[in-house]
Amino acid sequence: MRPELFDYDDSFERRTRRDRIFFNNPVIMQGLGLAPIIVAATTLKNAVMLSVAVIPLLVLTRVIAAVLARATYFRFRGLTYSVTSAVVYIGVYFLMTKLFTAADLALLGLYLPLLVVDPIVLKRYERPQKERVSTAFSKGVITALGFALTICIVGGLREILGAGALYGVQLVKTPPFPMAAMPAGAFVLLAVLMAAWRGVVNTIKRQVELEKGVRTGE
Repeated sequence: MRPELFDYDDSFERRTRRDRIFFNNPVIMQGLGLAPIIVAATTLKNAVMLSVAVIPLLVLTRVIAAVLARATYFRFRGLTYSVTSAVVYIGVYFLMTKLFTAADLALLGLYLPLLVVDPIVLKRYERPQKERVSTAFSKGVITALGFALTICIVGGLREILGAGALYGVQLVKTPPFPMAAMPAGAFVLLAVLMAAWRGVVNTIKRQVELEKGVRTGE
């Protein structure tokens, strides 16, 4: 018998629902966090800086807001999340100043502080159910990593295609697609990436369902 790539039972479906890196990537599948990707992530370095900011901002905001939402009137969960995000950003910005220079941070413009109200950070408050702290932490981490993966892929591709470089190292003299450095080119690149990514995800899911049907005789 050939080795199975997946465990063809309900656990596969549960894993895909919980996954935020590949199967349910917040950018590819939900369209979250597009503004910093389209405008600010013109290079891999910019993408890395945004990722470093998003990971603690998203995780800490979600965890702290989950705690506060249990101790406050839940109707104000939107205010709880947004205020928590603004307060957490102060510490995140201090961290960024220690890791990167002021010139580097200036490249991100307004899109660094705008992460405070980005849907990738505040999306959770739309759900009416309260969230356990452990769940908030685990989902916050996996969602942030999914965003970081996508933005680094897009930032790296844009730098290669638009400037012929990668993380500041020149690879080719003539950029193959200079428009990639512009927002319009970023939309095109992201659309192609989304189509390819979703195509792979759907292919895997169809294959899983097909082989599951063969195994169960359906």
